[in-house]
Amino acid sequence: MNIEVEKLENKNLVKKKYRSDRIRDHLANERTYLAWMRSGIALMGFGVLIVRLRIINPPLAPQPPGNGWKLGLAFALVGVLTVLLSTQHYFAVRQDIDEDTYQPPDRWILLASLAVILLGGGVLYYVFTVPLDYLNSFILE
Repeated sequence: MNIEVEKLENKNLVKKKYRSDRIRDHLANERTYLAWMRSGIALMGFGVLIVRLRIINPPLAPQPPGNGWKLGLAFALVGVLTVLLSTQHYFAVRQDIDEDTYQPPDRWILLASLAVILLGGGVLYYVFTVPLDYLNSFILE
């Protein structure tokens, strides 16, 4: 009886050993997660930059409120959504690697591409719809 208890305790103390290819899969999953996190942080930062671009104008130039804050907010929201979805995806892939059932999902690639296309279109629209006389109010010294 004592031997069985000792074996059971030893079994619980032994760490689960992974094969080297499975370790590489987990490390690749972590690198991918960190890349998505960097992308989300960059999107949030770009959103803040778009909102704060108005600071560049000289203080005497009249500034209408404009719609730039909406584009900046969209970038920030997509950045936060990227962080949340990438975290969820990381844990789902981690579980699939452990169960040896991983299949690469195409929907994440399509979703991310669509988000970047829409945001890029918003930036192009925002940049090219600024009136030219508004751009002439910059004082370059």
